[in-house]
Amino acid sequence: MKRAIRKEIKSKLALQPPAERARKSALIKEKLFKLEEFRKAKRVMFYVSTDEEVATKEMIKETLKMGKKVCVPIILEEENRILASEIDESCVLREGPLYGIYQPEERSLRPVDKEGIDVVVVPGVAFDCCNVRLGRGRGYYDRFLKDFPDKTKTIGLAFDFQVVDKLPKDSHDIPVSKIITA
Repeated sequence: MKRAIRKEIKSKLALQPPAERARKSALIKEKLFKLEEFRKAKRVMFYVSTDEEVATKEMIKETLKMGKKVCVPIILEEENRILASEIDESCVLREGPLYGIYQPEERSLRPVDKEGIDVVVVPGVAFDCCNVRLGRGRGYYDRFLKDFPDKTKTIGLAFDFQVVDKLPKDSHDIPVSKIITA
């Protein structure tokens, strides 16, 4: 079931015109930046978007300009986990080991403790009305999110067609605090 949903949503993502993706991403950014938990956050973790996802690169730049600290995920494939690494305007991103996702170069690694992250902006292939998230299928984010402090807000970003009525949920699936769509 999860595989079929992934395939359907990924197909819709690939077919979405770039101008529509950019327009909706701008609306989602506007909604995110208005959230009280985002405005109060001192450190925000963003995913670095691929071409078909809700665009986060501009969000990252603007968040840094606001004076907030920003971190992004580093995939440690051999350890099968994500590490949060702080970045700044000068940070060089290179393609990482999975899915064509960009991450800081190894020499730019600046690990951040989960306790110090106020908001985590989470990617997903699909979400449902109960905030259940369907990722790419390798479980990286579920493992990463499972032991965050309760005070940390997790926010999924999605295009409207990525939200379905109900997703299958396994015991290891970690829902997000909220979803922002356009």
